Amino acid sequence: MLICLLLLAPGAHAEAVAAAAPIVDKGDVAWMLTSTLLVLLMTVPGLALFYGGLVRSKNVLSVLMQVMTVFSLIVVLWVVYGYSLAFDSGNAVIGDFSKLFLHGVTKDSLADTFTATVKLPEYVFIAFQSTFAGITGALIVGSFAERMRFRAVLLFSALWFTFAYLPIAHMVWGPGGYLLTLGALDFAGGTVVHINAGIAGLVGAYLIGPRVGFGREPMKPHNVTFTMVGAALLWVGWFGFNAGSNLEANSGAALAFINTLLATAAAVLAWLLVEGVSKGKSSMLGGASGAVAGLVGITPACGTVGPMGALAIGALASVCCVWGVTGLKKILRADDALDVFGVHGIGGIVGALLTGVFTAASLGGTGAADFSILHQLGVQALGVGITLVWSGAVSVLAYLVVKAIFGLRVPYEAEREGLDITSHGESAYEA
Repeated sequence: MLICLLLLAPGAHAEAVAAAAPIVDKGDVAWMLTSTLLVLLMTVPGLALFYGGLVRSKNVLSVLMQVMTVFSLIVVLWVVYGYSLAFDSGNAVIGDFSKLFLHGVTKDSLADTFTATVKLPEYVFIAFQSTFAGITGALIVGSFAERMRFRAVLLFSALWFTFAYLPIAHMVWGPGGYLLTLGALDFAGGTVVHINAGIAGLVGAYLIGPRVGFGREPMKPHNVTFTMVGAALLWVGWFGFNAGSNLEANSGAALAFINTLLATAAAVLAWLLVEGVSKGKSSMLGGASGAVAGLVGITPACGTVGPMGALAIGALASVCCVWGVTGLKKILRADDALDVFGVHGIGGIVGALLTGVFTAASLGGTGAADFSILHQLGVQALGVGITLVWSGAVSVLAYLVVKAIFGLRVPYEAEREGLDITSHGESAYEA
């Protein structure tokens, strides 16, 4: 018997080791690389075209430049120190510098997923998250479009990324993060991306001031076709944003995928219905705006609510965003040029709060049997509040620092002529 046990022991030991070894699935890796490309598609060209079509023709290149350059700047800063501060261990608010310049990261190092034994190559996770950081900074551009100095945009983006985005990302997603330990639900970035960017944009609209002629001269979008194409690219790319946040190619990704599809479709219809009832006509710009509103609203909830919950969240977020870009905008009296707060801020807040409702199993979500809607709503509201206050305060300080160094606005004459020529020496269209 003893001899038999000795003979069997090496095999049993090998099986135990094999069972404990981390799994890196080629399907997961392929899906995450594809998702990273999809998020890049959201920004360049998606967001760039969406914003570019909304501004006047004399400023379209300046907006395209700002989106592309801010995204590029933040991606570089991400690998220098951003990834370490967001996702490395530290304290409840921020990570540490142990992975500065990606120290210790190799092609063989692994990152965690939501399954304990399933891993991803760490480079894949770093690249995926870099696109999240990049698009968040680029979203803010829409609030101060057509009037901010290019170098001021870049300095503000670097400061805001460092002191606003990274702490919020760590608190929500990082190991030991304050909101993560409280149980806040934000599957793909309602607080980290949309509320974070929305409040930063609103602060900028106040501190930079309105565009020359705002409220007295027409400032209609110069190319709604661009905006429609941009919105369509955002919708396509958002599947990588939301379903990719599952980190594995399994049923969780499928849930996030169908929720993203349904919420956006419901939001388009809801926005067009509101316009049809209130104005008598439904516009293409309204349809494109509704799509973005639905995408924003479902982002924090996409991995934890059911399809019927997704329909409700998309429709409700869209209706609230219609008010955000009309009624609330008049109340705030800020020239948020491309409605960053009205859509991303309001849509993010509505989505974050409704995540705490529709995650309940009784409403088709994935919540546990003892899930408390009231308790979760409190946690979600705390996350919203912390993001608004933190990002808002950092934004005020960052804009003031930039103003002291470079100044925020282009000169009056340059704004009148247009930023394409005065800031970049180019024109999108020949006379």
